[in-house]
Amino acid sequence: MSSYTGATSASGWSWGATWTSGDDAHEDEEDGEEYHGYVTGRDCLLLLVDCSAGMFESSGEDEAAFELCIRCCKTVLLNKIISSDKDLMGVVLFGTDKHKNPSDFKNVFILQDLDLPDAPRIKQLDEFLEDPDLASNFETEYGHNDSFSLSDVFWTCSNMFSKLSIRAAHKRILLFTNNDNPHHGSVPLQRQAKTKAKDLAEAGIELELMHIQPPGGRRFDISLFYQDLLFTSDDDGPVPDASSKFEELLTRVRSKEHMQRALQRIPFCLAPGLEIGIGVYCMVREARKPSFVRLDRRTNEELKTQTKYLCDDTGNDLMKGDLKYYQMFGGEKVIFDKEEVDQIKRFDQPGMVLIGFKPRSRLKRHYYVKPANFIYPDETVIQGSGKLFTALLRRCLARDVIAICRYIPRSNASPVFIALVPQDEERDDQGVQLSPPGFHVIFIPFAGELRNLTINETARASTAQIDAAKAVVKKLSFPFDSESFENPLLQKHYRTLEAIALEQPSTEQVNDLTMPDVERIERRAGTLLEEFKQLVYTPDYDPEKSGTKRKASSSANGASKRAKISEGDVVDVEEYAKNKTLNTLTMPILKNYLKSVKRKVAGKKQDLIDSINEHLGIA
Repeated sequence: MSSYTGATSASGWSWGATWTSGDDAHEDEEDGEEYHGYVTGRDCLLLLVDCSAGMFESSGEDEAAFELCIRCCKTVLLNKIISSDKDLMGVVLFGTDKHKNPSDFKNVFILQDLDLPDAPRIKQLDEFLEDPDLASNFETEYGHNDSFSLSDVFWTCSNMFSKLSIRAAHKRILLFTNNDNPHHGSVPLQRQAKTKAKDLAEAGIELELMHIQPPGGRRFDISLFYQDLLFTSDDDGPVPDASSKFEELLTRVRSKEHMQRALQRIPFCLAPGLEIGIGVYCMVREARKPSFVRLDRRTNEELKTQTKYLCDDTGNDLMKGDLKYYQMFGGEKVIFDKEEVDQIKRFDQPGMVLIGFKPRSRLKRHYYVKPANFIYPDETVIQGSGKLFTALLRRCLARDVIAICRYIPRSNASPVFIALVPQDEERDDQGVQLSPPGFHVIFIPFAGELRNLTINETARASTAQIDAAKAVVKKLSFPFDSESFENPLLQKHYRTLEAIALEQPSTEQVNDLTMPDVERIERRAGTLLEEFKQLVYTPDYDPEKSGTKRKASSSANGASKRAKISEGDVVDVEEYAKNKTLNTLTMPILKNYLKSVKRKVAGKKQDLIDSINEHLGIA
């Protein structure tokens, strides 16, 4: 998240804190709008790993800090391949005796230059993790040297970013170390490192510290040195405690791994003449397998898809300016050009407009339309937005109310009603932000989108049956968390790809956590389930037998299931047209009818239906 000055002291919340949206959101589709604009380009990430001797010390059965770092680097690489394979990543070692960098700086070794993540890079990191004598072999191949200069390390990273041939939207460095004062006793080196860190910040390169618990249980004191290097720490809230476990370190890395991208950056109008800037973010999006890429069977080169529009009469290519659109109205074609269509779609300028407030209890669960978004103040849109946003959030939380607003995400989008549900900030024991402060954007339906259901009266459950059901539910209740359940189909897909790319043996069996644990359920509630079954079902009930199939209800408007109509059947097409059921007829029947009335036979099924309706004067 972009940060701003003064927000933390005013509210106690840290608007600049990085939070995980769950996914990289879609970029804005519009260009040139006043409040729109997303910096296009790739995300570039450098993983900076301290390789001094202290990073290889381990206490008891715990992993050495260096192993934790390499495991995190490998996990980030794998995640990038799956979620953002166009982003660039690199790994730089410092504190080594040997060096490898264009500037010939001592004790700086570029292990992996900034490039796309791929299988050979993962294999290289695997070699470190699979080495049973890692500390000894690393000292032989790379060596340790504590006389490094962080200024040289930062200079090397800056050069790596500057030499990129592509446009980088975000440049970030994650620094892994367990040494809280690397230049102890050397004031010149400390001053040079702070100066270079400031240069990185001015160049738009973000520096994040992934500090690890020093050996011996000593506390990592960030105030000794690194606090002066992290120019975003004031806005990021309290600095998390040093990590000692892989899971803790990986959680922090994941929170910094992706740069959150706004769906829109738009104004939020609270009253006439009073606006604040907000960013809209995607919190939940369905994870899908990537689409397959078509290749030429002879050369294995990627094929490019081109779409051309041809004139049905002349066969000539049509440009976009030659195209027109129509809508049937009263049996007539109403013709529009592209500009008129765009003008019809454009309702108002993008943004949110506050309508009023309602108690939180008025927001019903059945109002759900689609997954929610999240809004966060954005100083790049309107300066000073954070403080006013904070005041609004605090009052909504205090009064337990939601804000009802009109929302237009883009210039060509339809307006929708939304409810802004306030959320307070939440952090874990390590100080890592779990939930950011802000508003969830809940999409609510219009009047025409609500349906009234006619529910037939059924037999009511008895008190004994209700009590038995309550006992079963209570016994089988468990704390549910979506992050604990992975999509088994996606896991199998990516594990198979990983095994093929890394030339590994057959993949291990995927543990499908969506399947119920029958043995555990039987152990916990077997007796209660049997009692419930005896109270609800008849004595001859057999769950193994399939239930009787429900008969389809008859319908006068032709919505019920029909027998398939073949081409040779005599069909009253005009009657089907009057009942608006032409879509149930086959293509040959529609074409035969059009030929019989001397109409053109061309296009898709909907084109044929439109042509018949036009001929009969049916809107």
